[in-house]
Amino acid sequence: MRVAIAGAGAVGRSIAVELIENGHEVLLIDKSPSAIHPERVPDAEWLLADSCELSSLEEARLDKCDVVIAATGDDKVNLVTSLLAKTEFGVPRTVGRVNHPNNEWLFTEAWGVDVNVSTPRIMSALVEEAVTVGDLVRLFTFRQGNANLVEMTLPPDSPYVGKSSGLIPLPENCALVTILRDGQVYVPTPEQPVEAGDELLFVVPAEAEDALEHLLAPAKHPG
Repeated sequence: MRVAIAGAGAVGRSIAVELIENGHEVLLIDKSPSAIHPERVPDAEWLLADSCELSSLEEARLDKCDVVIAATGDDKVNLVTSLLAKTEFGVPRTVGRVNHPNNEWLFTEAWGVDVNVSTPRIMSALVEEAVTVGDLVRLFTFRQGNANLVEMTLPPDSPYVGKSSGLIPLPENCALVTILRDGQVYVPTPEQPVEAGDELLFVVPAEAEDALEHLLAPAKHPG
């Protein structure tokens, strides 16, 4: 997969390293000469250019990219880059970094953004996840699917502690995707039991979140 990343700062470089380690081709784009450090990610392609300029994106051969990630520290740049990538070059998948939470509402398909990643929202979710047991924490929203990735740390008084995950009567269109326990990832087969303290990750429609929360932690959420 070929991926172009607009923004060669710490965030963009970190994303590039992860993608390269997973076998993908990566192009890093930045308009600031001070940000161009090929020695920091030697296996990536580098381009000194403005991702808001059509001529720059043509030089970057964006029409050959499978994914474009707009990861600069400027929300305006990220929006324009995503829009040009989607409308002018037909990039199948765009990801936009949201720096200021007040701008999150703009990062939609209307601006060419398939997936928005809000750093403040993720940090807030991780803080909640670290201190809550028995509460659902929304980690990510799948815009096209009207579904969310949510997490719950299973409380010790849950009626499903020690039972196989296949015996949990999940709400319609809800799926248990991962069980995290003692630093290990467990595939949630129907026979796999869940234990108190497990971090359970679900994909669930927004309207079913309350039902899922009451199901797994009825003592904490009566009614």
